[in-house]
Amino acid sequence: MVFLKDRVKNRQLILTYFAFLINGMLALSIGALLPFIRDARGLEYAFCGLIVSLHSVGNLMSSFLGGALPLWVGPKKSILFFELFFGISYVLILFGSSNAVLALAFFLTGFARGAASNYCNLKINSLAPGKAWLINGLHGMFAIGAFLFPILLMLVTRQADANWVYVCGMMTGVGVLAWVLYLLIPEAEAATEKPEGAGGERSVEDSTAKERRTEAQGKFAFFREPLFYLCIGTLFFYLCAEQGVIGWMITYFKDTGLLASSLAQITASVLWIMILAGRLTTAYLTTKVEKEKLLPVMGAGLVGFFVLLLLSRTTLWIMVGIMGFGYSMAGIYPTTVSFSGRLIQKYPLSWSFVLTTASFGSILMPSVIGRIAADAGIFYGMASIAAAIAVDIVFIMALVLYVSKHKAQPEV
Repeated sequence: MVFLKDRVKNRQLILTYFAFLINGMLALSIGALLPFIRDARGLEYAFCGLIVSLHSVGNLMSSFLGGALPLWVGPKKSILFFELFFGISYVLILFGSSNAVLALAFFLTGFARGAASNYCNLKINSLAPGKAWLINGLHGMFAIGAFLFPILLMLVTRQADANWVYVCGMMTGVGVLAWVLYLLIPEAEAATEKPEGAGGERSVEDSTAKERRTEAQGKFAFFREPLFYLCIGTLFFYLCAEQGVIGWMITYFKDTGLLASSLAQITASVLWIMILAGRLTTAYLTTKVEKEKLLPVMGAGLVGFFVLLLLSRTTLWIMVGIMGFGYSMAGIYPTTVSFSGRLIQKYPLSWSFVLTTASFGSILMPSVIGRIAADAGIFYGMASIAAAIAVDIVFIMALVLYVSKHKAQPEV
């Protein structure tokens, strides 16, 4: 199928889509494999929380390095370097003989994931700037990969839990395939056009010099903006809930015996199917309904369905809780980011601070859950997510009230 008129661009698009599908499989492999690794290695809850957090640490580090390294070695060499760690991480999980090696492996899964996400988003944006459907399609491929992996794992481990090692072997091969896909993606031709008059260029520079100096002096002024802190708070506690559920949900259902092992694996696929549906729904509704009305509804759904998920004891209501939670959470991150649009436009540097600070939520929460689970049990570990969600709904309401109050004010 041809998506773009240019043949080379079309090849770039298709290969990038398939590479991002693999990135989605990687994202879900951590939470899905965790209970099997835990049982096989006799790991404690606290250590499991630590290694899930290390995955998020690796993801955050490579997200930044994946943006800086291409400036030195070029985008192709950069992404091929990071993707080497995809397959290596699974080899370490399979053959590592110590907890330190296992911790390194989980860190490397995130290290490969973050740079791949950075590369694929930039690649699609450069192919067709302004075409939102292509970006939505890219993230749709991520969601497809995310819900396919648990199904694959369930099919292979249906006869025996010990078969999880075969899945790791397959994922090593998938890692090699990912590396090959990135190798095959054609690079865009470098721009060769230059301005025609040095004098004209100097004139433009001179006319904007004062403006640049003013901008440079105020580039950190976002620290005085309440919107900056409201966005960080909303995203921080949202990411606490997201990574807490994604990282621990399968382990929770399996260890409590609420669901059979095979059915527990399916919950991850159900969650990601609903996340995909929620993202598509949110993308449509934001063109019809004010975002200030949508975000509180999503927040309320997040709270209600998580409580249902946590307190349910039958398969039907557990599934309803998971479906509602995934559907509710899907639009919170992008909608919050859209609220910060004017802040980012005014202070481009602010987004780096928002992203970095908020990402600590996904790093800290899995470890918090693991520590509580080690001391009080897995139920109370999962229940701690409710506290993060409760704080998040407070930030959501404060953000919406602030944006609504300042919406009519003119730009200065």
